[in-house]
Amino acid sequence: MRSIVYSRAGDSSVLDVVERSIPQPGPGEVRVRVAVSGVNPTDWKARRTGTAATAFGEVTPNQDGAGVVDAVGDGVDAPSVGERVWIFLAQHERPTGTAQEYTVVPAARAVPLPEDIGFDVAAGLGVPAMTAHRALTIHEDGPERLSAGALAGRTVLVAGGAGAVGHAAIQLARWAGATVIATVSSDQKATLARDAGAHHTVNYRREDTARRILEIAPGGVEQIVEVSPAHNFALDTDVIANHGSIAYYADNGGDEAIIPVVPTFAKNIRFQGLLMYTVGERALTAAVEDITAALRDGALPVGEDAGLPLTWFGLDDTAAAHDAVENGAIGKVLIDVSGDNH
Repeated sequence: MRSIVYSRAGDSSVLDVVERSIPQPGPGEVRVRVAVSGVNPTDWKARRTGTAATAFGEVTPNQDGAGVVDAVGDGVDAPSVGERVWIFLAQHERPTGTAQEYTVVPAARAVPLPEDIGFDVAAGLGVPAMTAHRALTIHEDGPERLSAGALAGRTVLVAGGAGAVGHAAIQLARWAGATVIATVSSDQKATLARDAGAHHTVNYRREDTARRILEIAPGGVEQIVEVSPAHNFALDTDVIANHGSIAYYADNGGDEAIIPVVPTFAKNIRFQGLLMYTVGERALTAAVEDITAALRDGALPVGEDAGLPLTWFGLDDTAAAHDAVENGAIGKVLIDVSGDNH
C-alpha cells in the first residue's frame, strides 16, 4: 500500500511517499480502507516537533479520516466488515494515522456513519467537531450532552467562526437551539459563518466588538468558544453573562493570557481549557454519540454553501496539504486517498 511517512522533525519536506505492507488488525482493532484523510493544525505541528518520530521511529500523520472497515481483530463486535466509518485520533499514541491507503485503529475510534453521509463530511469530524462538542458541554449548568434543543435559550459566542472548530461549534450550537454569534475578520469569513448557521457576525477589525455583542445579547452571552485567549480574554470578560463559561482550545495569538481578576470572580466565570488527546474517554464517547445524532439530523454539512470550503489534494501531495493548513487555508483541507471522492 502507499503510505506517507516521516522519521524526523521538520517542515513538510520530511514527508515521503513509500510502499508498506498492508497492516493486520490485532485484538480490539479494525482495519479501515481509507477513502479520505482530514488535515488539522495538530498534524503539521506534531510533525514539526517530531515527538512521535522520536517515540516510534517512523510515523504516518493525520488523526482524522473516513473509509470502509475491511478487516477486524479478535473480540470486535462492531463496527463490522463493510461498514462505512469516520475515524478520530487515529495517530494518538500510535505511529500510523490516516495518510495511507489502509490504517489500523482501536475499534472505538472507527465510528459507523449514517447511510447518507459522505466521506467528505466524515473525514473532517474528528478533531474539529469533537473539540467543539466539548467546548459546548462544560457550562456550570450543563448540558453535558448535546441534542436538538439542548441549548435553547442560550447565546453562544464563537471566536473565529470561519475556522474548522469554529464552523463545527456554530453548527452544533445552532442544532442544539442556541442563538449563535461569531466573530470574524473579513466579509468573506462573515459570509462563511452565516452559511454555517450563525445568527449574527461581528467583524472585530471594523466594529466595536464588545458593544456590538452586547447589543445582540444585552444580558451577556452564556457560553464562549475561544480560539485566541491571549487576544480575547478581556473581551470575553466584558461580554459574558454571570455564571458563563469560556472554553479555549488553542493558543492563536500567543501562549500567555491575562485574566482580569475582579470582573471574572464577580461574574463567577468558568474557564475551561480542553485538548482532545487528554480530555478522557467519557468526553470522547459523549462527543461520538452526539455528533452521530447531529449527522442523522443533517446538521453538519460541508462545502462552501455550508460555510466550510473544501480544498482537496491527492495522497502523493500530502506535503502540500500540510502546507496549506499551516499557511491558514480557509475551510477544510482533505486528502483524497482512494482517488474517488472529488
